[in-house]
Amino acid sequence: MGTANNGAEIVGRGAKDGGLLFRRWFETLSSAPDRGEKTAYVFVMGSLAELLRVFGFHLSFPEITSLQTAVRRVALDYLNVAEDYGYSPDICGYVKVDVGLQLRGGEHPMGRIPRPDLAVITNACNTYIKWAEIWERLYGIPTFTLDIPGPRAADRYSQPGEPDFESDRKYVENQLRELISLCEQVSGKKFDIDQLRENMSCANSMGAAYHRVLQLNRSIPAPFNALSDGTVYLGVANALRGAPEGVKYFEDLADEMSYKAANHIGTLAEEKHRLIFSGVPCYPIFRKFTELFTSRGGVFVTSQYLQFAGGSLDSGFEYDLKRPIESLAEGVLFCQRRSMYGMFFGEREIVEMANAYRADGIVFHPIKSCRTVSTGLADKRRAIAEQCGVMSLFVESDLVDQRVVSEAQMKNRIDAFFEGLAARRLREQRA
Repeated sequence: MGTANNGAEIVGRGAKDGGLLFRRWFETLSSAPDRGEKTAYVFVMGSLAELLRVFGFHLSFPEITSLQTAVRRVALDYLNVAEDYGYSPDICGYVKVDVGLQLRGGEHPMGRIPRPDLAVITNACNTYIKWAEIWERLYGIPTFTLDIPGPRAADRYSQPGEPDFESDRKYVENQLRELISLCEQVSGKKFDIDQLRENMSCANSMGAAYHRVLQLNRSIPAPFNALSDGTVYLGVANALRGAPEGVKYFEDLADEMSYKAANHIGTLAEEKHRLIFSGVPCYPIFRKFTELFTSRGGVFVTSQYLQFAGGSLDSGFEYDLKRPIESLAEGVLFCQRRSMYGMFFGEREIVEMANAYRADGIVFHPIKSCRTVSTGLADKRRAIAEQCGVMSLFVESDLVDQRVVSEAQMKNRIDAFFEGLAARRLREQRA
């Protein structure tokens, strides 16, 4: 916990250090081929970073590299390359940016993305499987698909210790053992179970600190913005999962947020409305999109994105280091099933968020080129309206394609939303 004397050093440290760590990670990834080191392509849902680090693989996240082109306003260059190559305008924008990147030899505004030596995917997103097939055709690399049994009902998903969970865990564990053999073949390195334990221990510590950070945003005013600041945290959470640097970052970040909460330091000078975000951010105009809310005193206090795109680090799950492979299977199954449940049956989860974070509004942001996340959001909004009285906004754009983003239309809808929030607050004060 910081003191008044070092408060100036603590406040803002997370954003600054997070950006620095992420840039260093990207530089290390870019230069991996020069050192003769191998790269695995993975995804934010089910990266298996703890296991792949054992074999010395650098991890490249195509979702992250794609969104970075949008933030830097160059995504359209890559989209055009992919569409000229034959990819349809209506498929996932992330995929098309990555295809354009591969066709341009890995050229990226932050460096150069290495060619993959291995691809590891899960079925957490249906697009992942078809995406990996592109890399197979381009590079002839081995790919490994981890089949994770999904939730079987809309009201709950099974927990560790329950019979059907244990059956599914064994199924996942057997697949992980197959992946270990494949990693040994590709990397030329023997599996080191003690290194796996060390990586999993780091993931445990990261998860505990990450969970604490998210909980601290229940404070009023909120210490950070879950949309803008949260995206920085997600970058570090994925890039440095299972690494000591990641542990230090999130423990320092938790200290910063504790200090801000204790001293009532909010991310905005005046917090008027507490918001929840559901969907994937609008990266083509990311700063402007955030400012459309913050300029009206709206702060995103939490989001589903911080959960599923963070590999469920927030879940509170802790690996049992005495039985690492079995526990890794448990963690993968529990966390990815939780993410899948949140995407398809997330109404109750959002209602619980609204109550816990004392939210005034919920922003649903469907993506034109992402059917997996966007399908059912309108129905989800309707179901949530029946369960709680929180106002909501439904505004559509895209995660990378600036051609389908209308700032003027978006601003009109957001302004109307805030007018509604203000009118409701006035009525409540008069009641």
